[in-house]
Amino acid sequence: MTEPSLKARRILKTRVDATSYTDACNRIQTWAEQERSCYVVAANVHVVMTAYWDAQYQRILEGAALVTSDGMPLVMGLRLLGIPGQSRVYGPDLMLAWCDRAAQFDLPIYLYGGTNSILEKMAVYLQGQFPGLPIAGTHAPPFRPLSSAEAAADIDRINQSGARVVFVGLGCPKQEQWMHRHQGQVQAVMIGVGAAFSFFSGDVSQAPRWMMRLGLEWLYRFAQEPRRLWQRYLINNPAFVLLFGAQVARYRLLGARSREQGSGFKV
Repeated sequence: MTEPSLKARRILKTRVDATSYTDACNRIQTWAEQERSCYVVAANVHVVMTAYWDAQYQRILEGAALVTSDGMPLVMGLRLLGIPGQSRVYGPDLMLAWCDRAAQFDLPIYLYGGTNSILEKMAVYLQGQFPGLPIAGTHAPPFRPLSSAEAAADIDRINQSGARVVFVGLGCPKQEQWMHRHQGQVQAVMIGVGAAFSFFSGDVSQAPRWMMRLGLEWLYRFAQEPRRLWQRYLINNPAFVLLFGAQVARYRLLGARSREQGSGFKV
C-alpha cells in the first residue's frame, strides 16, 4: 500500500512535515512492519536553530523519514506558511501514542539513552500505562563518545532484541546524530524523544498543559534548569523570532502563485 504524501514547509532551513499523532503512528507502524531502518525527528526551536547554524546537522534532518512539529512556535509557523489546521505533534506525546499502538499490535520497543535509574522507572511507568506493552530491552550508554566496539555492541544488542521501534533519549543534537549514523544498521524505526525519558521517569516535571497550549513551555523548563537552558532560550528564541518573522514577511509578499511552485514546501 502506498503511503499518502506529506505536506511540508521549510521553517528557516528545516523541513517540517504536516502530520498528526494518528498519521505519524500509521507511518511508523508501516515502517516497523516492513523492518525499515529510518528515523523520526521531533523538531522544536532548538532543533531548527541548531540546523540553521550547523550545515552538517541540517543534512541529518534532511535524512529523516518524518520531522514533526514538536514545539508550538513550529505549529504556528506551519499555520502561517499555509497549513492552517496543523496541530502539535509533541515528542513525549508521540511516544505515548506509539506505546499505545505497540501494545495493541504487539510491536516491541527499545529504550536507548538516559541512565539505568531513569530507564527502570520509565519502563515501570510505560508498562503501567499500557498493559502488555512489549519492551524488548533498554540500555543507558556512557556519557562520553563510544568506541567503535561499544557502538557495534549497542547496535547488535538492539537488533538481537527484536525491537521494531527504538526510542532514543540522548538530547539534541546527539540523538539525531546517533540515529543518522546508525541508519541502515539498526533494523528498526528510531524516534528521538529527548526529554521524554526524564519526564516519564519522574526525574523532571512537565509543564502544565495550559502553558503548553500558550507556547510557554520554554518558560517552565527554563525556570527549572536555568544554568543548562539559558543559552537555548535567551539566545535561540529571540533569533528565531527575528529570522522567522522575516521569512513570513517574504512569504506574504510572494503571493499564492509562487507559494505553489517548486517542491511543495519551498519558501
